[in-house]
Amino acid sequence: MNDPVLEYAFEIRVDIAPHLRIGRSADEELTFTPIAGGTVAGPLLNGVVLAGGGDWSVERSRTSQLEARYLLQADDGAVIDILNRGYYRASDEVIARVEAGENVPEEEYYFRTAPVFQTDAAAHRWLAEHQFIGLARDEDGQICIRIFVVR
Repeated sequence: MNDPVLEYAFEIRVDIAPHLRIGRSADEELTFTPIAGGTVAGPLLNGVVLAGGGDWSVERSRTSQLEARYLLQADDGAVIDILNRGYYRASDEVIARVEAGENVPEEEYYFRTAPVFQTDAAAHRWLAEHQFIGLARDEDGQICIRIFVVR
């Protein structure tokens, strides 16, 4: 049996608005972060992140479970839906550094996603037919996600 091979596909750089606190219980906190735009660039896809959609986050036991849904528009005009689920976990020290605007190296915290794409555009149908892994980081006020296709 072969090990999976990851191929770098593109990077999504998402502009975000301030998060909105929805609620808190004894064990968790729910927030929403609106998506304001962004870019997509790489060897397999280029385009923009359309404003709208957002990221719902539930924090439990110092780990945030994330679910983001938004739209990409490829350079050829095709619209691509993305549902990106994942996990974020960091120490208090790293969180403070990120909140202070420091670009903390992604290996200092856990921020991983598993995006799923939908589109009927023939040129981008491969996105809806493969599994992907995302390695994310907070950089210069954007959420940056390097997307790898599992081959």
